[in-house]
Amino acid sequence: MGALAVIWGLLHPLLVALLAVFVFYCCYIKSVHMKYDHIPGPPRASFFFGHLPLVWGMIKKQEVYFDLFKQWAEEYGPVLRLNAFHKVALLVSAPEGVKVYLTSPEYPKDPMVYRGLHDMYGVRFLGQGLSAVLDYNHWHNQRRIMDPAFKPTYLMGLMGTFNEVAEELMEVLEKKGTGANGVDVMSLLRRMTLDIIAKAAFGLELKTLQDDQTPFPHAVLMVTKGLSTSRIPFFEYLPWNRKVVKEIQESVRLLRNTGKECIDQRQKAMKNGEEIPVDILTQILKMQDQEGNYDEENLLDNFVNFFFAGHETTANLLSFTIMELGRHPEIVAKLQEEVDKVIGMNREVVYEDLGNLKYLSQVLKEVLRLYPPAAATLRLSGKENFIEGIRIPENTSLIFCTYVMGRLGKFFHDPLVFDPDRFNRDQPRHYYCYFPFSLGPRSCIGQKFAMMEAKVVMAKLLQRFEFQLVQPQSFRVRDAGTLRPYDGIDCRLKLRHQYD
Repeated sequence: MGALAVIWGLLHPLLVALLAVFVFYCCYIKSVHMKYDHIPGPPRASFFFGHLPLVWGMIKKQEVYFDLFKQWAEEYGPVLRLNAFHKVALLVSAPEGVKVYLTSPEYPKDPMVYRGLHDMYGVRFLGQGLSAVLDYNHWHNQRRIMDPAFKPTYLMGLMGTFNEVAEELMEVLEKKGTGANGVDVMSLLRRMTLDIIAKAAFGLELKTLQDDQTPFPHAVLMVTKGLSTSRIPFFEYLPWNRKVVKEIQESVRLLRNTGKECIDQRQKAMKNGEEIPVDILTQILKMQDQEGNYDEENLLDNFVNFFFAGHETTANLLSFTIMELGRHPEIVAKLQEEVDKVIGMNREVVYEDLGNLKYLSQVLKEVLRLYPPAAATLRLSGKENFIEGIRIPENTSLIFCTYVMGRLGKFFHDPLVFDPDRFNRDQPRHYYCYFPFSLGPRSCIGQKFAMMEAKVVMAKLLQRFEFQLVQPQSFRVRDAGTLRPYDGIDCRLKLRHQYD
């Protein structure tokens, strides 16, 4: 009994302290509820977990939880509350809110999400690069240096790269895709966009269309997997995940080491007066030299950023486009008529052709409405404000989801119908409810690059082939950090024209 009394004497203060902390935390959660419960929202699944069990349920079933957000937006209105422990985020699907918070530099990206992109499992990932940096002045300085490399006049010079790598894809498709079993087009598109961003931005000849077994494309694939797994609570601490976590860490290091070698070689060539590629890296290094503002780690952050965002989102856009065209032969016929008129039998798509492919532009915009690879962006509200008459407390996390708004009937008639004519010039403009590349000062720097690339590839594909989806195709969406077709895209191809 004496020993038990001693143990109890030691444990009793600790248990009392833990109980006090628990009670305090419960009271704190309740105070947060009281602060935000004037805002509509679905019933919480749990006092502690809030709405998280409902979201986790969608993820467990491999469903896109943005569909749940859409359902709630239809039921609870343009501003709704989402609880998770003592945190609250508001899903805003009001154009008024999009205009206020996305088009002004006053409202920063939400640290709760974007700080997590600084590293991946302890290895520096996007660091302070364009997509992840929180400080506006730091971001603005980077963007000012990089903007000239993404101006249309500069991007025109990349048309040769777009055509060259897209032509390599056509050759691979002609060899592999015209058989009875078809070909995994989505995988090829990912390799093609990786080759394009490597050459156009950094002068690297990856040639993954010819050989996808080299370390770099596998590393990019593992980093993509890391973005998905890093959202799973305690994933890195589970013993059975150690191998994959280590592989993801090594993949991030490989990307950054490759970037360092590329940058060092380019700087040495510039110093020695050697002939250098006219690409995005050259432009950025020249601007940094002019301003005396060189930060190697920051440049590596953006190297990784460009590689990931520059190939992943465009590959997914192209994959979704082919998926939708696979069930809309009448749209394919209209597109092919336009391509035949604008490009004819020419192998080269010139810059002037892009502006004349008007219906193709409409198709790509409609794909981005239904399937935006980057589905949402977050901001911090700053001072207290009102949206649609609802009071927004200060320093609140705000979610702006182009996936949700693009699928709401109050903004788009028959929103689940694939209809490129929504983006005909004669139709009303869709202000502040359609933002697949975000809006305002922190919109995607590569959106013109991506749309030019997508047009060149689709124009060549439509010029060259008839294509048919290999069944079964569920037409479902998978959220793997970015949105992509759940089943991938397998196609049977048939040549329309024979080239020498």
